[in-house]
Amino acid sequence: MSNPKPFPFNRNLQPRQSPPGLADRAGELRAALQQLPAELLAARTGSVFSHTTPGRGEFRLSLFDSVILGSFPNFIFTTLAGEELPSIKQLMLLYYFHTASGVSLTEKWVSFADLPGGRMYSQAYQGYTGDELVKQFGLSLEKFQAACQKLGGAPAPMADAAYSFQCLPRVPVLVTYWQGDEDFSSTSKTLFDASATEYLPIDGCAILGSMLAGKIIRAGNT
Repeated sequence: MSNPKPFPFNRNLQPRQSPPGLADRAGELRAALQQLPAELLAARTGSVFSHTTPGRGEFRLSLFDSVILGSFPNFIFTTLAGEELPSIKQLMLLYYFHTASGVSLTEKWVSFADLPGGRMYSQAYQGYTGDELVKQFGLSLEKFQAACQKLGGAPAPMADAAYSFQCLPRVPVLVTYWQGDEDFSSTSKTLFDASATEYLPIDGCAILGSMLAGKIIRAGNT
């Protein structure tokens, strides 16, 4: 398999923005993936592959709480209704398929900084994930809990409140919250299984975490 350029990280990147060179990067990844058997990719990613016609088919997997279809051999990802996903999600899923090794999860939660390559980006990552959650929920632990429960998060025995989310079939993310008081502000962090970079490059983990934080914030506003 060829070795495409790294996922383009940008300190100011927001979930709905596209990094520069996205189309070229996506093309490189699609070309690399087309060299691999669909069944192998399905086994590595935890997706389900079905043949539609000879030499063609589709992958079925979940992204957060939505079922996604991916065409083979074109690797275009759509909703069940046939709508193409935004370009940043297309790229993230392409990286997921390209990076996935199929290794077992470690069931050990680690910080973004403790993932390989994460330390140099950790301050920026915290700024648009945990810090944004604290801006939204402040001292209200109950509102954080309600937002996470609305999204189907599974409670975990950590911090004052914590919820795990199966963001991709092999990439769970844990969101923790420590409630502050009049003297100390609240704190929130997102944690990954220690195997996360076996499934996404570090910048893909950053974007996945920021997307999850955004979903929790939007759930808290509705």
